[in-house]
Amino acid sequence: MRQLPLAYVTPRAGPDAPVAVAVATSHCGELAIREAEECVQLHGGIGMTWERPAHLYPKRAKADRIALGAPDRHRAALAALVDLPAPVG
Repeated sequence: MRQLPLAYVTPRAGPDAPVAVAVATSHCGELAIREAEECVQLHGGIGMTWERPAHLYPKRAKADRIALGAPDRHRAALAALVDLPAPVG
């Protein structure tokens, strides 16, 4: 399992920093893709042309999800951090 992206958390952040990172990455991982796809839908046909950058946002959001880990992995890490059993299946 991938580690949480804790490179951005400083030692002064406190003991709850890993939990905050897990919550933020699990929430933003889903939200970024959904909002980027909504952006393309909102702009219609112009959203998938080279004249506007809207077509790049879903690609970047999906690449970030691959690079930083899927939200379900971050939720499992969060469950381990707060001593909750992860959902099965």
